Amino acid sequence: MRVLQFVTGGFSGGATQVAIALTTAALQGNAIQPLLVLRRKRHTDPGRIAELVAAGVPVQQVPGWSHAATVAALVRVCREFKPDVLVAHGFSEHLWGRYAGLLAGVPHLVHVEHNTRERYTRWRLAQTRWLAKRTDRIVGCSEGVRQVLLGMGMPPERTIAIANGIRVEPFADADAHPFVQRTPGIVMVARFSRQKDHATLLHALALLRDRGLTPQLLLAGGGKTRHRAPLEALAGQLGIAGQVQFLGVHRDVPGLLMRHQICVLSTHYEGMPLVLIEGMAAGCAVVGSAVPGVREVLRDGIDGRLVPEGDAAALAGVLQALLESPDASARLGAAARATALHDYSRTRMNSTYEALFLALVEGDSKHA
Repeated sequence: MRVLQFVTGGFSGGATQVAIALTTAALQGNAIQPLLVLRRKRHTDPGRIAELVAAGVPVQQVPGWSHAATVAALVRVCREFKPDVLVAHGFSEHLWGRYAGLLAGVPHLVHVEHNTRERYTRWRLAQTRWLAKRTDRIVGCSEGVRQVLLGMGMPPERTIAIANGIRVEPFADADAHPFVQRTPGIVMVARFSRQKDHATLLHALALLRDRGLTPQLLLAGGGKTRHRAPLEALAGQLGIAGQVQFLGVHRDVPGLLMRHQICVLSTHYEGMPLVLIEGMAAGCAVVGSAVPGVREVLRDGIDGRLVPEGDAAALAGVLQALLESPDASARLGAAARATALHDYSRTRMNSTYEALFLALVEGDSKHA
């Protein structure tokens, strides 16, 4: 069975990481011959492409300078590779991927949506609904995303949820970092963008300082300068610049998380927050904004804490409780780790997708 994974080549979002993970998992099994196709972006990192090639991942790129060019190139790839299943990840790649699949006569199309909020115009939504009628499965990367898809008019009988997963192996040593021996600091791993709400976290940190608590805050992630620079200025205006480190892209996120007690994801919207799940796997006490995609991952007071979106006072209150009650925080961290390992492993995600692809193709053989 041949499966083509089509996704943006931006590398900054979870969609690309999931497509790479599914391609890599297929290489390790015998059921699927995979191909990863990336839509080239202006900021596509050649070094990342080289890493994939060096790791033996079959990868091709198609142009991204126009939608027509993307579709035409992907049609050519499909006619050469002859996939049984084409999986189109994320907005707007799921549109161009499925158009190419239809033109190339790919037997089965799968659309995977990775966020609860995308830039759907009326025209893009109309196209999505038209394509849905010609798509075998529409997958939300969380139940929250599936509910959004249903609200958009996607067919309920073919719209499902498959939770994203993480590699748990990098967190195997988490138990060797006892919670009480970790730095009582706060880590947020997220790119600087309009989606993420770093500003609320900075305001919460200022409120903690007024209460006599001055934990270090480490912000790891890339993103555009126009989003990062105002946050650096805000830290200065709030008088907390000495507590905040802007780390940029960090190549050892597991190690960073396992050395600290608290992981926060302050955000406006999510699909399935992989970085929050990584914080859970690291055994951190995790805090997330109570938005769709996050609410499905964290059970408030059981394996994490949820706070209202954009509420700095509520976030400060939760962080204060975690910092002042390390034993209770350690229990949250242990429960979070157990949840991540059991429910959100990449192995579980890979096997669920593989079962879906096999079911689609085997359905053909049963009706042959």
